[in-house]
Amino acid sequence: MSTNPPPGRGSSPGSAGARIEEAVELIEMELRHAVAYVNDAVIPQVRGESISALRTVADKLRELADRFERNGSPRR
Repeated sequence: MSTNPPPGRGSSPGSAGARIEEAVELIEMELRHAVAYVNDAVIPQVRGESISALRTVADKLRELADRFERNGSPRR
C-alpha cells in the first residue's frame, strides 16, 4: 500500500493533484459562464431571427401561392 495521500482535496498546494483540482474548478467556472452567455444572449437572438426568417418565408410562400392562383386559372 502507498503512504501518499490520494490527489484531491487533501493535496498539498504545489502538488499535481492540487493543480489538477484548480484547473478543473477553473474549467467548471468557464463552462458556467459559457452556458449563461448562450442562455442569455445567443438563444434569444437565434429565436428572434428564426421567427423573422419564418415570417419572411411565409410571406414568400403566400406570394407564390397567389401567383399560382392567378396564372393557374383555366383560360376561356
